[in-house]
Amino acid sequence: MVSGKKIILGITGGIAAYKSAWLVRAFIKAGAEVRVIMTPEAKDFVTPLTLSTLSKNAVLSSFTQDEENELWNNHVELGLWADFFVIAPATANTLSKMASGASDNLLLATYLSAKCPVYFAPAMDLDMYKHPTTQANFEKLQEFGNIMIPATSGELASGLEGQGRMAEPDDIVAFINGDIQSKLPLYGKKVLITAGPTYEAIDPVRFIGNHSSGKMGYALAQCAANLGSEVILISGPTALKLDHPSVKIISIVSAQQLFERVKTYFDGVNIAIAAAAVADYRPADPAAQKIKKKSADFQIQLEPTEDSLKYMGAHKRDQYLIGFALETENEVENAQDKLKRKNLDLIVLNSLNDSGAGFGTPTNKVTFIDARGGVYPQELKPKEDVAKDIFNRIRQALYV
Repeated sequence: MVSGKKIILGITGGIAAYKSAWLVRAFIKAGAEVRVIMTPEAKDFVTPLTLSTLSKNAVLSSFTQDEENELWNNHVELGLWADFFVIAPATANTLSKMASGASDNLLLATYLSAKCPVYFAPAMDLDMYKHPTTQANFEKLQEFGNIMIPATSGELASGLEGQGRMAEPDDIVAFINGDIQSKLPLYGKKVLITAGPTYEAIDPVRFIGNHSSGKMGYALAQCAANLGSEVILISGPTALKLDHPSVKIISIVSAQQLFERVKTYFDGVNIAIAAAAVADYRPADPAAQKIKKKSADFQIQLEPTEDSLKYMGAHKRDQYLIGFALETENEVENAQDKLKRKNLDLIVLNSLNDSGAGFGTPTNKVTFIDARGGVYPQELKPKEDVAKDIFNRIRQALYV
């Protein structure tokens, strides 16, 4: 969730500041860009050199970069730059100033200028943590919309045992990831997506297949995961990769294997999108050994494959079901017929007559046709943008 995001890490003057080096590393490892702001007292516990080396950015701790030339560190620009502001450790002193609006250092001034979500991870001794004024400050800051990362229990610097230890760096990153994900529009939804071609064996060497690259289905899976859903991606043979913790990839080869996986997972999902290019027919009797060239009129007897989309349409309850139709003639009429026959909520029509659409291209030009009879032609777009358009329609239909 924090990959590609810009994070300000605010470090205050407590013993837990030594953990900030690991926290910077954890954010960087997760793909974030990090800038560090320290209070002057924090430098007694961890050096700016360490943090600048890890973050690959200058560490700021005062309003001016150069005491002689008084080059200003613009706290307003810093506050606007960040996607997230994380204050860890957050001492009782800094939390009190945040709650009252005090602004006597760069970190606090930047906090007051920030337009992004603010997370704070308290770190202090047990009695300070439990004190009514500290608890009141926790409540006030959360009423302001700030998000508290609760302290854990354990041995404290004073030698006491109890709550007040700053959460561990990896746990802070996990907390923020979970909080971001829980606020995404499709959080709690499960999405089933089929993608890529199927290969139907003629013999151990040859097969009947198609030119599908899987790009559209993979773009849909990435988009669904970015919106917070849990994704099951049933993928035919493809060279594509997708690395996302919310995407479970199940590899298949044949239409029969895809059908069996669809039967396994369909009942437990909220949304299903059949983007795979599934073979309609397969060899009725595939050879166990490679077929040798013996005659000029060799023929293959074909039989229908199992229809995964038809199965989902016949068994759906309250799932939102989308199919794709790749047509070369009478495009809209054929797609509307498929929508009705398969009991779909929406069908996405491709035409091979449109330049830049169809198999193997990074772009697609589609027409959305819904169960109410609406026909909505779209412009040629990258497949990632088509995926976003599809999920915008899903969200409108589900009011999320």
